[in-house]
Amino acid sequence: MRYNIGIDIGSTCAKTIVLDENKNILHRLLQPTGWSSVETAEAIREKLTQLGVDWDRAAVVATGYGRISVPYADKCVTEITCHGRGACHIFGSEDLTVIDIGGQDTKLICVDDSVVKDFIMNDKCSAGTGRFLEIMANTLAVKPEELCSLAAHGGGVSISSMCTVFAESEVISLIGRGEKKENIAFGVVDSIVKKVSTQAGRLNLKDSKVCLTGGLCEFDYLRQRLEKTLGISVEACPDARYAGAIGAALSAAAIRK
Repeated sequence: MRYNIGIDIGSTCAKTIVLDENKNILHRLLQPTGWSSVETAEAIREKLTQLGVDWDRAAVVATGYGRISVPYADKCVTEITCHGRGACHIFGSEDLTVIDIGGQDTKLICVDDSVVKDFIMNDKCSAGTGRFLEIMANTLAVKPEELCSLAAHGGGVSISSMCTVFAESEVISLIGRGEKKENIAFGVVDSIVKKVSTQAGRLNLKDSKVCLTGGLCEFDYLRQRLEKTLGISVEACPDARYAGAIGAALSAAAIRK
């Protein structure tokens, strides 16, 4: 059996996908990136060895923030390309727009005929990212998924600051005033959605299939809020958080060994 391995080492989480020669998923790995991408890459290698991967019959492509830290990778490919390719495979379309909400950045990627034609990335500020949600959830003493569940039952609160530090101060002030946790959670999710929508305003999404990838893709309330704000359907599924790794594994399939 041939193993096609995609490793996406992001700023907060590392995702690994192993495909067989027919592009079926054999293994999925998800783990914190930690402080050292090199150690994370080695831990991935050890885990895959335990799962029975024959490295003599494996091709490896690395992507993401820590892609250069995978010494056994045959090739490194940018996350923009891998996310686009992976999303096309997951959602069964050659033409789509990817909204990828990652740990430290948010990417919007336009794919036409399976080729990335345009992209927008917010990587200068953590507002509108998974890290932003995590910080706000910690401030509210809940998990990120709990925050989204609470937000579905809240309303009437707006987080005006687009800076994570100042936004956290706003949340602390709201807590001090006795605002309901559900309403604060609503304001946090609404802030993320508005940030993503501002980025999306630079692209024409009306005639495009839109899908949500990244670590927040399984937070259905956030997806619903995106749909409402953008005025279009937004698709998501559990494997969408592995889009980058799947795209890297598909790139590995093109490597001949």
